[in-house]
Amino acid sequence: MDIAEKKQLLREEIFQIKKNYTSEALYLLSTKALQLLEQTEIFQSSSCIALYHAISGEVQTSKFIEKWHPKKRIVLPLIVENDLKLLLYQGKESLQPGKFGILEPSISCCPQIPETEVECIIIPGIAFDRQHNRMGRGKGYYDRLLNTISAPKIGLCFHFQLVENVPTDFFDKKMDYIVTDEEII
Repeated sequence: MDIAEKKQLLREEIFQIKKNYTSEALYLLSTKALQLLEQTEIFQSSSCIALYHAISGEVQTSKFIEKWHPKKRIVLPLIVENDLKLLLYQGKESLQPGKFGILEPSISCCPQIPETEVECIIIPGIAFDRQHNRMGRGKGYYDRLLNTISAPKIGLCFHFQLVENVPTDFFDKKMDYIVTDEEII
């Protein structure tokens, strides 16, 4: 079995596990994960943070974004062709559904932020392991973005997304930290 097949099997396995959780349970786990994230030194000391607007099944970030955007510069990704651009979040009214239905900042009202200004980037994923490997949805958007950012990378996930071993390719980027609803790695 090649790496692509192993990744697809792991994606299916995590999807099946998520089905055992209600949306209310995932929301509570999201709250716990975000509380742990807030306790990290890197989050506390960063004034410009790249986040993501969650889709169903990911650690839910919308209320977290609203909580922190008055206190820190929050930047969110916008899909432009095959890449992610980071735009300064300007409030709920500046969001619109993007390519995959994910809420993204509008390029018409949100300025692009240079990657050099980002002090930490918080990244979703399907699975992570204790060696700081991350497996995403398979399109490579974050891996390409992470080639241009030197800021610390924090993978954010639920405890059941932490697996023994994530199959990796040479282009997959490691996280500096992983935060779940149970621990910081």
